[in-house]
Amino acid sequence: MFTGIIEDLGRLRRVEPLEQGSRLVVETSLPVGELAMGESIAINGACMTVVSVEDGAFAVDVSAESLRRTTLGDLAPGVPVNLERSLRMNDLMGGHMVSGHVDGTGSVLSIRPEGESSIFTFSFDSELAKLTVEKGSIAVDGISLTCFNCTQDSFDVAVIPHTMKVTTLGLHQPGARVNLENDVLGKYVAKLVDAAIEERMGSNAAKS
Repeated sequence: MFTGIIEDLGRLRRVEPLEQGSRLVVETSLPVGELAMGESIAINGACMTVVSVEDGAFAVDVSAESLRRTTLGDLAPGVPVNLERSLRMNDLMGGHMVSGHVDGTGSVLSIRPEGESSIFTFSFDSELAKLTVEKGSIAVDGISLTCFNCTQDSFDVAVIPHTMKVTTLGLHQPGARVNLENDVLGKYVAKLVDAAIEERMGSNAAKS
């Protein structure tokens, strides 16, 4: 579990092909000596498992499924990435509960200034719209943000200068693809509501 508060802006050192998938070696200023084998770390919001460490870097194996469902397959050596280690029980919950299980991808539609901040408009698949709540939380490339102006295919977020500086958002231009994860609490609520509706409909059908 993560919070969506990015710890480090790392950089992809190299990509090594696997039989099915890829191994990503990521440079970081985080203390790699403290990373244990099998530890979870979020790369652009996608939960990955540390498989090895080397001088100033760590490696993760990305499955074919993760390459299909996220933007990790788009990454090339030298590209910056958002990094967050998994939440510890005594850590501050600075953002929101982020599982690192990416729901889908979206794209930057536009970026416009608003005072000191920047308003990003993202497009996304309409299947994610029912879980996107006005003034609710959403993780964009692993960054905990608040969405507004939500429609069936887009939403806005306001990004402060600090976030622009310490995450990949400051490097994005219109057209850039991003990983999206809806609020995990909303997913559970939606599943329970859908199950209740199906049960009621089934009960009514049986009575008729």
